[in-house]
Amino acid sequence: MKTLVIVTHPNINDSVINKKWVEELLKFPERYTVHQLYEVYPDEKIDILTEQRLVEQYEKIVFQFPYYWFNCPSLLKKWLDEVLTHGWAYGSKSGYQMKNKKIALAISLGVERDELCESGLYKYTLQELTRPFELSFEYIKADYQKPFAFYGMEHNTTQHHIATGVKSYMAFLSEF
Repeated sequence: MKTLVIVTHPNINDSVINKKWVEELLKFPERYTVHQLYEVYPDEKIDILTEQRLVEQYEKIVFQFPYYWFNCPSLLKKWLDEVLTHGWAYGSKSGYQMKNKKIALAISLGVERDELCESGLYKYTLQELTRPFELSFEYIKADYQKPFAFYGMEHNTTQHHIATGVKSYMAFLSEF
């Protein structure tokens, strides 16, 4: 069963890890469909019906993005706001088109893992910071999974760290 990976990176060409993840995913077109929102919608005008029809074709969906300012890129938030509509994603007998679909986040972070905890610099865990995603996907009855997170991209862009990130991400996806 193929997985839809919705990539939302406002500048993928300058990305370090998200770009590598996309390159790796594209090596396996029989397993992954890569859908890059900023590439498809450079004007940020989302074709809602097209997006809904795309999502309907998959039982497993990953939202891949860099995490900054304690949130996702604005186009992903807009996508969630516009695509997950009443009558399609929730709120009627014909709604809940994402019901039971496995959903996960794949997040790259500049910070280190130990900075995201009660005693850390940012006081909250990633699970706490991503709770709005969890609640949103539960609201539409999707099967929200634990997110994949790759830390330390702000200060560690060595080839070894990047290779570890690619390997870890692909392992996550193979078990998803």
